[in-house]
Amino acid sequence: MAQTSLPARVALIAAVVAGVSYMASWDLPLSQTASLAWKGAGVALLALHAALRARGLDGWLICAVMAFGAAGDVLLGAAGLVVGAVAFLVGHLIAIWLYLRNRRREVTPSRWLFAVVLVPATVALAFLLPADRAGAPGVALYALGLALMAATAWISRFPRRMTGIGAVMFVVSDLLIFAREGPLAGQAWVGFGIWGLYFAGQTLICLGVTRTLASTRAA
Repeated sequence: MAQTSLPARVALIAAVVAGVSYMASWDLPLSQTASLAWKGAGVALLALHAALRARGLDGWLICAVMAFGAAGDVLLGAAGLVVGAVAFLVGHLIAIWLYLRNRRREVTPSRWLFAVVLVPATVALAFLLPADRAGAPGVALYALGLALMAATAWISRFPRRMTGIGAVMFVVSDLLIFAREGPLAGQAWVGFGIWGLYFAGQTLICLGVTRTLASTRAA
């Protein structure tokens, strides 16, 4: 495996510290600016980690995926749900491009089945969960991009135990967001589940891609 540079390792450690500690900030008397900066720092530092390891188009694509994720984290609070969702959706579309560029040459039937079932199941749940039925079609449209991202990650050459599972964790995190506006409204644990699954998922996605690209270069 290719050696990771010291700056890249520092960026990764800082990303994990920022992402995990963000949950501890929820009870602190922070301004919105400080809170959003803390929220965006974790995935922004993952983008920096990816940038420091990038040596070609695929490396810069995963950097862009993380960068749009960080932008979405901040914009959800600064500019509203729709603007934040658009940033995330752009990141999903870039990720789909990355994963299709790196699709496995041979995909087992079980992987195909999971990928195929994941898309309609995610879209259906996303449509049914929100209490605001007027916004349900828009939620389902966003979920289509989200589900295609996870499905293409699952059939990519990137490790399923990292990138594949990380993408599925991202899906579950967003479904919890939709459920928080419906059947899980008022449940205190949901916020921790949303952030924990999201940040862990983004970290696994980033590491799975960057490590695979590095090992391919070193081979």
